[in-house]
Amino acid sequence: MTSAVATLTGEAIETRAGRSTDVALAAAGDGSAFERIYRAHVARIHSLTRRMLGTDMADEVTQDIFVRAWLKLGTFRGESAFSTWLHRLAINIVIERRRSLALCRERTIDDPTVLELATVPAARADLRVDVEHAIEQLPPGAREVFVLHDVEGYKHREIAEMLEVATGTSKRQLHRARLLLREQLG
Repeated sequence: MTSAVATLTGEAIETRAGRSTDVALAAAGDGSAFERIYRAHVARIHSLTRRMLGTDMADEVTQDIFVRAWLKLGTFRGESAFSTWLHRLAINIVIERRRSLALCRERTIDDPTVLELATVPAARADLRVDVEHAIEQLPPGAREVFVLHDVEGYKHREIAEMLEVATGTSKRQLHRARLLLREQLG
């Protein structure tokens, strides 16, 4: 049993070392190394963007995250795991995108047809929605806090710092998100 643990640990070390090598190679401009990094992390990053921004924007924002990762790879100092650095970069880009969307919405809210469309109930409101769809339906602030806290595991203090809100606001948004999800999911 000990040899199996040693073998697994050795494989884990080799994998971790291989990823570190890929990061160094990619930072030096090796596209193949960056492709390996992309394949290792794309599913998790896409899942994060889908939960925070919705299915419609997930592909585009995921692509943007990896483009920016490629451009900023030289700033990775190795003080934390690469996956941690990439995850934080993704969170920052998602938050940035949400803010720019909020500005666009503020500009279009003056158009009365936008308000009319927003009040029309969904044609399939009577169908039971799955969890992913229910999360997408949450108001932006509640969705961000829910994903960061319940899905990604951040503490309210960290969320408050990331979103530039009070800790109490983070707690209220999480409570609101959970109530809305309970209502939607029955």
